Amino acid sequence: MQRYPVRATHRRNLDPEMLAGLAAEQFEAIERDGDGVVGRWGAIERVSARGDRRDLVVDLTMNPKVAEDVARETIARYNRFLEAVTGYSSKERAKRMRKSAGEAPAGA
Repeated sequence: MQRYPVRATHRRNLDPEMLAGLAAEQFEAIERDGDGVVGRWGAIERVSARGDRRDLVVDLTMNPKVAEDVARETIARYNRFLEAVTGYSSKERAKRMRKSAGEAPAGA
């Protein structure tokens, strides 16, 4: 399970209705699951996402035995979903994760 911080300007996306709409843009078989959503696409066998105060909580189950082009598209869709919900690009999310883990920035 992974927690992603959400920009203050994007916190409305944590609403279950908004979350379902954003998930439907990138994944298929979207279903509401209480206050979150569940879906799948490509190498993602199951993605479960829900809002928790100021964070997005995601549980992801992947299938590593897919074609390389499907794997690339799956990663791209997942990153687009996270950016749409959180307001942070993949580079910004990685930087925030390193900072919260107490690691030195890359190249330092």
